[in-house]
Amino acid sequence: MASEGFAKLLKTIKAHSRDLTKAKAAMESTGCYHMNLFCFLVSEGLPCYVINPLLTANFAKLSLRKTKTDKKDAMLIAQFLLMHKDALAKAEPSHNLQDLKDLAREKESLTGLVAALKNDIKRMLQITFPELEKRCNVFSETMRDFLKQFPSARLIRTADIKAVQQALTQYDGRKTAAFYAEDLIAEAQKSVASDSIAKELIIPEKIATLEYLMERRDKITKALVVACEALMIEDIEIITSIGGIGNTTASAFLAEVGDFRLFSSHKHLIAFAGLDPSIHQSGKFEGKSRISKRGNRHLRHLIYLMTSRVVRQDNQFKVYYKKRRAEWLPFKKAIMATAHKLLRVIFAMLSSRTTYAARG
Repeated sequence: MASEGFAKLLKTIKAHSRDLTKAKAAMESTGCYHMNLFCFLVSEGLPCYVINPLLTANFAKLSLRKTKTDKKDAMLIAQFLLMHKDALAKAEPSHNLQDLKDLAREKESLTGLVAALKNDIKRMLQITFPELEKRCNVFSETMRDFLKQFPSARLIRTADIKAVQQALTQYDGRKTAAFYAEDLIAEAQKSVASDSIAKELIIPEKIATLEYLMERRDKITKALVVACEALMIEDIEIITSIGGIGNTTASAFLAEVGDFRLFSSHKHLIAFAGLDPSIHQSGKFEGKSRISKRGNRHLRHLIYLMTSRVVRQDNQFKVYYKKRRAEWLPFKKAIMATAHKLLRVIFAMLSSRTTYAARG
């Protein structure tokens, strides 16, 4: 909608309400598409409510009519607002929180691209030099530069030892590099690798792209942490008091959660992440319990990663996780059960403004 459309909408609202503070506007959350209109109306003094589309979709099922038009949808949202206005929280624009969320999701996207590209490179190396990954970290700075020059066993075994040595030592200058070069050439000579000129051309290009993405990811991560520390340094200190959660993870978590005060209980936070149980039961039949997955998928993925790290580094959560595994819960269900406990603890700490006291 152009600025003329915004102005026309505001004129129409004013024609029906002299005092804008007594009027109410509601709109569905549509990713980025509702934000400009939302901020415009709030800046004009109009109270605004942003509604989860799932709520309006379920509300629409109360009607037997299946007619769907823009006018019908607008009327539906208005009816929903009238019936639930006391339960809905008035939304306030926060560009700082939106910036944090944008940074967190860009970091998540870049992390996914980096992981996918690493898998591509590994698959290609399984063809050009399958033994290499067992001998070293192929994504260290030295090996990345080395593979740009020698991406296959064929090129290594036909190269001069001094060239191989120079490619291995130009960054760290290790004294054992000369021996390692000889060892690497010997490994290449007995390798079961297949020759592929195409992959020899592709691997260096993929490594260059990988380094570019890693640099971008690190830059965005640093910006996220700095921005989050400027807004919520105390919240970061509280969350990172749990072993296994660092500043980066805590910043991404807080960026996705937003204003913590909007959650009246830990159950609302769990539901917001889509980790609340979904149970199918009818009469004597009771289906399997699963998480609803109706909440914030970015937050849900982040909580899964957080929990996986916490159960390795904090004894209290490790004991709880092992207890659930001993109850024959599969790995993912045991992690999700522990994630519930982690969110309860985080909610309690942020509510009481206290740090985590590890026991055991």
